[in-house]
Amino acid sequence: MTAIQPTRSLTPLLTPLLIGGLVMIALGVYGRAHAPTGFAVGPGGFSGALPMKVWLTTGAFALAIVQVVSALAMWGKLGISIPPAVHRWSGRLAFLLTIPVAFHCLYALGLQYDVPRVLAHSLLGCFFYGVFTAKMLALPKRGTPGWTLPVLGGLTFTALVGLWLTSSFWFFTAVGFKV
Repeated sequence: MTAIQPTRSLTPLLTPLLIGGLVMIALGVYGRAHAPTGFAVGPGGFSGALPMKVWLTTGAFALAIVQVVSALAMWGKLGISIPPAVHRWSGRLAFLLTIPVAFHCLYALGLQYDVPRVLAHSLLGCFFYGVFTAKMLALPKRGTPGWTLPVLGGLTFTALVGLWLTSSFWFFTAVGFKV
């Protein structure tokens, strides 16, 4: 006779996923409906808006790697101990670095679809904020399946990697290293 394992319901995930989806759609609709200004907003300390976006995104990307390593350590997958504060603070800092980038992208450029790389970047940006919202809202939920945070965290990381590849990596290879 085998013991019946309790199953966790997907119901607690509905609200975070719905709100995350709404964030994703709202950003896409705003980015498409808003007339881009073409005006760079506050690239303080940088030679221009593109280098600002490239370096802030690169910083967020590096902190996202810290996020993955610290999450794996917290889940006991690496055999090392990393304080949970490292995970929390690297995530907070990574997110903060994305705010001026996203603001500039939406305000100055909008959601663009003329160039495949830029379309992918625009869609990944909307997806990143949507899945990040869902992950943050799922954190305090009790009774969610055990795969919830690893999957949402992995999707958030994957979206950020895609954003970095379609922006910073492209910039470094096409333009060079500029500050």
